[in-house]
Amino acid sequence: MRSRLRVADLLPVSTVGLRSRPGRAALSILGVAIGIAAMVAVLGVTRSSQADVLAQIDRVGTNLLTVANGKTISGDESELPAAAGTAVARTEGVLSSAATATLPIRVYRSDRIPGGRTGGLSVRATDPRLLATLDGTLLHGRFLDAALARYPAVVLGNYAATVLGIRDVTGHPQVYLGNRWYTVVGVLAPVDLAPELDASALIGVPIAAADFGYQGNPTRIFVRAQTARTDEVAGLLARAANPEHPEEVAVSRPSEALTARLAVTGGTTALLLGLGAVALLVGGIGIANVLVISVLERRGEIGLRRALGATRSHVGAQFLVESLLLGGIGGAAGVLLGILITYGMATARGWQSLVPTYAAGAGLAAAVLIGGCAGLYPALRAAQLSPTEALRTL
Repeated sequence: MRSRLRVADLLPVSTVGLRSRPGRAALSILGVAIGIAAMVAVLGVTRSSQADVLAQIDRVGTNLLTVANGKTISGDESELPAAAGTAVARTEGVLSSAATATLPIRVYRSDRIPGGRTGGLSVRATDPRLLATLDGTLLHGRFLDAALARYPAVVLGNYAATVLGIRDVTGHPQVYLGNRWYTVVGVLAPVDLAPELDASALIGVPIAAADFGYQGNPTRIFVRAQTARTDEVAGLLARAANPEHPEEVAVSRPSEALTARLAVTGGTTALLLGLGAVALLVGGIGIANVLVISVLERRGEIGLRRALGATRSHVGAQFLVESLLLGGIGGAAGVLLGILITYGMATARGWQSLVPTYAAGAGLAAAVLIGGCAGLYPALRAAQLSPTEALRTL
């Protein structure tokens, strides 16, 4: 009668080597798991990071432009005219704008702090329309308006409030600003596309002129343009801000920096995926090595099975299924580990945790494929052993 190996018996027979040498099998599985985990984690972290960047762009929009003082021909810092803010606001296609100016003063928690310990904070004279132009939000209190802008009231950026130790505006806390006490009336939420505001103390233009001699020359103007005309408006702003020297005006779109970040992330992802593929290849070589050694060690078993009627295909299938199991178990462990790494990193950075479905599926399929390819040679070698030659090792 022709010898047959039932499918139900194939799995127990194929796991003999794994069960008899669990340490060696675990190391082979670990090699594959590391490669798959690296690839899944790279794709998951990249997708989570990209989703966060896209969310930032969606929150502030791609129609936000900034106008800033640039450089003169001699390389010195230029100065925007006092009328720049008004001229920019009147430019065709501009929905809203708000001018700000950095003042040569510092802000402190009290008048007892040495002057050199600034904490990296700056003071800016600010148009009341700034919050609406940036679509910003307040964590506490209120923003400057036409009335508050005339009084010693200050709104703190998110980082500035943290440095100064002010959690909210309950009790009307005060800060020492330019040798004068100012009352904190509000605290901003982080501004994604204007991070310089996070480390700033914002005061009104009238009080800045009265207390510190501010002449009305802005250093940065935030502009919200009609979305369909953003590029057109960007080309008009330099001449509108400084008609005499438009070449000394710097016009930029903050969302372009985030878009560039996406491109850099894509390049880095390709590099890290390559490293993960190398790790997976090393894991596959480990499986091949283990199975080749297993064939040599189990020649007697192979010969006995062949003498009892097992065919070459039965022996080859045994070792091929063993390699597929090693690859599959390693792949499943790697996918799980990659998901955990993605979740941990996304949680730590405040991102939404996203793992592409294709990453998990492709990772598992790649592990099984690598396992099958790695076990193909050992399986053929085992199948080609003659019973008489193999039984000599018993």
